[in-house]
Amino acid sequence: MVPKPVDQCLVQAARKDWLDAGDERLLPLVDAHHHYWDPVRNPHPWLQRRPRIAFRYGDYEPICREFLPPHHHEAARGHLVVGHVTMEGEWDPADPTGEARWISALAAATGEPQAHAAQVWLDREDLAAVLAVYRALPLVRSVRHKPATLARAAHHEHFAAPGSMRCPRWRDGYARLAPAGLMFELQAPWWHFGEALELARDFPATTIVVNHAGLPAERDAASLAAWRRALAPLADCANVVVKLSGIGVPGRRWTPELQRPVLDTLIDAFGTGRCLFASNFPVDGLCASFDEIASTFKVLTRRFTPAERLALACDNALRL
Repeated sequence: MVPKPVDQCLVQAARKDWLDAGDERLLPLVDAHHHYWDPVRNPHPWLQRRPRIAFRYGDYEPICREFLPPHHHEAARGHLVVGHVTMEGEWDPADPTGEARWISALAAATGEPQAHAAQVWLDREDLAAVLAVYRALPLVRSVRHKPATLARAAHHEHFAAPGSMRCPRWRDGYARLAPAGLMFELQAPWWHFGEALELARDFPATTIVVNHAGLPAERDAASLAAWRRALAPLADCANVVVKLSGIGVPGRRWTPELQRPVLDTLIDAFGTGRCLFASNFPVDGLCASFDEIASTFKVLTRRFTPAERLALACDNALRL
């Protein structure tokens, strides 16, 4: 199943319309991280089983239902989304390639998504077989295995537990990604960025795509300062990019005022060439509407040139 590429004619026409009119509703967006799932028909244990698991956004009952291309279209109404990158949604790990195969069939039928980040388990015996499947699925460009982590208060600089980014078996699996032509999606809290920095330096041929900015949920001045200090060395690595997504704060409205300290820091640290707009829908829908997320992104990027805004909105994702 060969994925349908992003419609370049549509993208170029959208660029021209936006540049000519200056109407932010016409700014072309590639949603570089969102999900499609159907928990009625497909095995997503965390969306199906009760009791529900502990979750960083609290009660997630509203997203325990199907989210497919028509649902994204409805959520994004009023914004011009020209491309889609789906992220694995914790499909049953007993069938690690099942979701990528289902997403590939969905893309063949609907034209969406144009790329997918698939589930992988870097420290399992089936890794070679899983990577072989992904080499045969052109839609798969990247993979995610959330490494073992600790709570902030328990973390220490020598952390190297099984399944963590310092685990020898996990790193052996990570070393196979570059030969397979795959990027790595890193989802870990920011206090583990020191371990991520070692990965970036030890495996420079592998692109690391930081998911959700390292989850800077605590917005007090001291926590933001610590997050910035952890982020800076990682941002200095040319093989690391970051998604402007997953930064909701439970109980607080998603506004430019709330998100400015985070988005400004990310773009200033990584530059306009290594940041990607993404909605993390439907998950971030627990904190905000798509319009609030996209409109906040547009407001906070007005300080950049039109070319830089296009890079952040769509060009970086298209290139990657």
